[in-house]
Amino acid sequence: MTLTQSDALLVIDLQNDFCPPVHRAGGALAVTEGDTIIPLINALAARLPHTILTQDWHPTGHISFATTHAKDPYETIAAPYGPQVLWPDHCLQHSHGAAFHPALDVPQAELILRKGFRQEIDSYSAFLENDHTTPTGLAGYLRERGITRLFLCGLAYDFCVRYSALDGKALGFETIVIEDASKAVNLPHSVADTNDALAAAGIPRVHSSKILIA
Repeated sequence: MTLTQSDALLVIDLQNDFCPPVHRAGGALAVTEGDTIIPLINALAARLPHTILTQDWHPTGHISFATTHAKDPYETIAAPYGPQVLWPDHCLQHSHGAAFHPALDVPQAELILRKGFRQEIDSYSAFLENDHTTPTGLAGYLRERGITRLFLCGLAYDFCVRYSALDGKALGFETIVIEDASKAVNLPHSVADTNDALAAAGIPRVHSSKILIA
């Protein structure tokens, strides 16, 4: 696969709380083997001309937290913007859990985009809040930088990677998901639904070798 200066790697939420605990800290919403993709992501970032990181950044009492509603994690509520899965408290602003995993080594990253910092709305996508209307500003940044093709990876495949890819494609960017550089939460049907949604949108899922051995 030929890469150009209009290509970027979009690394989704490679944070301590989404990975197995580091030194008994973090891991509040750990994706199974979420940390195992980090060496591959480091290699991809060294290969791509641009790298952008997203960072979940929640205030206490966030609408997506089960504790906010006195409910159990993974229940679903009807939020003003639609169905909202409730999660364990995670990625609290300024916490160790919200920090990037220490094995992530991408000092060349050009932008860290924080999302989910609004109290009353969650944000899976790097482009739009969960109302599918409120922009994060990423699309404008990419357009001003002349970036037109995005390679997405990170955590979690069936949530934030999925919705970032779908929104990026809908906003006019070519989006490609690097499947082996992503890991899924794997709730019932979530991976199959993600595969179907990406296919319906015409978003390819590729192996990292297509990029690293280009």
